[in-house]
Amino acid sequence: MRLLASTLALLAVSTIAHAAEPVVAISPEAQRALLASSDPQLAANKKLAWDMWRTFLQGGDIDAADKYLAPEYHQHNPNAETGLEGVKAYFRAAGRQATPPKDSIDRLVSIVAERDLVVFALVREGKDKDGKAYTTTWFDMFRIANGKIVEHWDTATKP
Repeated sequence: MRLLASTLALLAVSTIAHAAEPVVAISPEAQRALLASSDPQLAANKKLAWDMWRTFLQGGDIDAADKYLAPEYHQHNPNAETGLEGVKAYFRAAGRQATPPKDSIDRLVSIVAERDLVVFALVREGKDKDGKAYTTTWFDMFRIANGKIVEHWDTATKP
């Protein structure tokens, strides 16, 4: 019994010691490889969300939102507006300037698709109470219907 308790204690300590590994983004080439799927609909959904992110969210091309988001777009981020016009107004008010889309998403870790959902995992940087930098993971999930993004969830909280 003592041996089991000692082993469990050692495992707990070693897990804690290794739990704070940095979250690392993948390369543009690896991102493009993640867009593939044996299911053509899943591949199309991943590509739609990936292109929307690169063009609209990351690239700041607010008018491009019409191409990617449905008019009835539902937004579950508590800091952003819902509906296509609402989300465009939110980003216009933020003063975003359009830039040409990059060939990848900044800080992307992974893309996963199942049914009508696409999930992005991204590197999120922060500082602890002592001001020391660390990384963690941010998640965005999109629901797609009829070739448009109709719903979005993420891990945002109110300031």
